[in-house]
Amino acid sequence: MSLYEKILSKEAVVGVIGMGYVGLPLAVEKARAGYKVIGFDIQQKRVDMINRGENYIGDVDNNELRELVQARRLRATTDFDELRNCDVISICVPTPLDKFKQPDLSYITNSASEIKRRLRKGQLVVLESTTYPGTTEEVVLPILQETGLKVGQDFYLAFSPERVDPGNPRYKTRNTPKVVGGVTPECTKHAVALYENVLEAGVFPVSSPRAAEMTKILENTFRLVNIALVQEMTKVAEKMRINIWEVIDAAATKPFGYMPFYPGPGIGGHCIPIDPFYLVYKAKEYDLHMMLVEVAGEISDGMPYYVVDRLTDILNERKQCLNGRNILLLGVTYKGNIDDLRESPALKVIEILEKKKANVFYYDPFVPEFTHNGKHYKRIELTEENLRTMDGAIVTSGHTIGIDYEFVAKHVPFVFDTKNVTKGKYENVILL
Repeated sequence: MSLYEKILSKEAVVGVIGMGYVGLPLAVEKARAGYKVIGFDIQQKRVDMINRGENYIGDVDNNELRELVQARRLRATTDFDELRNCDVISICVPTPLDKFKQPDLSYITNSASEIKRRLRKGQLVVLESTTYPGTTEEVVLPILQETGLKVGQDFYLAFSPERVDPGNPRYKTRNTPKVVGGVTPECTKHAVALYENVLEAGVFPVSSPRAAEMTKILENTFRLVNIALVQEMTKVAEKMRINIWEVIDAAATKPFGYMPFYPGPGIGGHCIPIDPFYLVYKAKEYDLHMMLVEVAGEISDGMPYYVVDRLTDILNERKQCLNGRNILLLGVTYKGNIDDLRESPALKVIEILEKKKANVFYYDPFVPEFTHNGKHYKRIELTEENLRTMDGAIVTSGHTIGIDYEFVAKHVPFVFDTKNVTKGKYENVILL
């Protein structure tokens, strides 16, 4: 039976490298569709949890994961030799930036090297990790071709960007359209067949991996630039004593030519603050500078400082300085109603506050404790006694569940709401 026939009949064994926010939901969907799936991860703790049917990703249904494991449709391992048993291999590993905002592709190259050592005829490899245009053909393909096998004939290689939005109640991996670009037409054909068998929302094939890679970069650069625009307008609106949230709501009534974006203490998560800078990096190879993207990044990077400056002004109006004040952060995740701290601007706000000698406390219903820059933090409880010791509170995550904002506002001198979760309806709330 050919690989294409195995994919269509769901006889193919599917491997997923990286059991994180992208990999585990994808592995679950492939197992749910009827494939036998093996998850690969270097963290033994994750592997053990999966094999016990225990979930650690918010967008995965606990019962569904447990049922798939019990039915032996899904299991996990740290033994990469089992890649030999896989007909399809998806790479879903991190692609961080270093401190100079240059891509770190080590997780991708390490995964490609592990595959190379087990690559055989009749396998499909799909890179899903977000990266700059050209990575699939310039980085992954040369590693795999060191085996002497020929792409498009002996094995197949494609890029299909992840489109995960953690915490989104409407769009999950299952019902989000998939973009696919193969190195050759045969590569695209095999990858399209796989995802058409797995996802409900359909597949959109493009002409090459580069086009697919650029698609993901465009999606998140669009968001970065527009969020930066509204952040700039927020600063102007504050000086002019205009409620920016009211303005955004009013503009959003226009049924064409406008899409609402919202300000906040900065941009977090893996995608928006990181992905556009893959393109900035790659563009320099062509003597191009993505000035708009770089400026948008600078604006967003500056928002935690702006938030602390606003907080300082609020305290000054009360004849208080920031030094020595007890400040409560409401939320430390990068977005509301999830437990994800990746690139969270709240962490930067904490750093700045502590450098200015404020005493920082936090409450987050989704994060009982965390470690950042070697320091361990544990949430306080929102009791009347604790709240009365605070000199002010900042809403730094958009949680709409798990926090009684009315109770908090009743017992602290003021609430500085950077996410508009309170809608300014309490007397002592100050909006960003």
